[in-house]
Amino acid sequence: MTASPPAPAPGTAKPLLDAEGLPLDIPGRLARQIAFIAETDRLKAVLRLSPLLSANRRENDAEHSWHLALMVLVLAEYANEPVEVERTLKLVLVHDLVEIYAGDTCLFDDAARKDQAQREGAAAKRLFALLPPDQEAEFHGLWNEFEERRTPEARFAKAMDRLQPLLLNAGNHGGTWRAPGVTHTRVRERTSVIDEGSHDLWDCTEKLLALGVREGWLKSG
Repeated sequence: MTASPPAPAPGTAKPLLDAEGLPLDIPGRLARQIAFIAETDRLKAVLRLSPLLSANRRENDAEHSWHLALMVLVLAEYANEPVEVERTLKLVLVHDLVEIYAGDTCLFDDAARKDQAQREGAAAKRLFALLPPDQEAEFHGLWNEFEERRTPEARFAKAMDRLQPLLLNAGNHGGTWRAPGVTHTRVRERTSVIDEGSHDLWDCTEKLLALGVREGWLKSG
């Protein structure tokens, strides 16, 4: 149940714009920032398994990140603890960038999840190193904060990350829920982190999962 591999394959491709090879008289700091921005364009080519609601295709990682940012703006009032919206936006926009090299790992792919942390940690180190040192430290810190869920903003950002594909699956009357081995108990277990960020949105999640079982979009058990 892994998504199609991203472009480029990890460890093989030169950045889209090499900071040292940019034409014109561009200062070193700006050259590195432009190289990073160009490299992150690759996120648009990383496909996820979640089907769109508006078109007959799967979403890509860039679309997913945009949707999370919008959800933060709309749903921040439901966070369990007050959150700084600007910082939460940074977290949801940064956290999936590592999938440019590590690929998307499906929530229900137990085999791929075994080395997910290792793959994504290596990808973070490689990608953020394109930035000037101060921004490299900032972006890597944001990525770590999201992964560790040590702040109210990170807990709410993680909740958005789990809620968004669930909404797509419910809206598609099943989506990836229809894959072999996916059951109500398994989905509930893998999405329970939503409750850490928002009790209200977890209550909504429980109702959507129950609806999925009643309608036959999600296997009981």
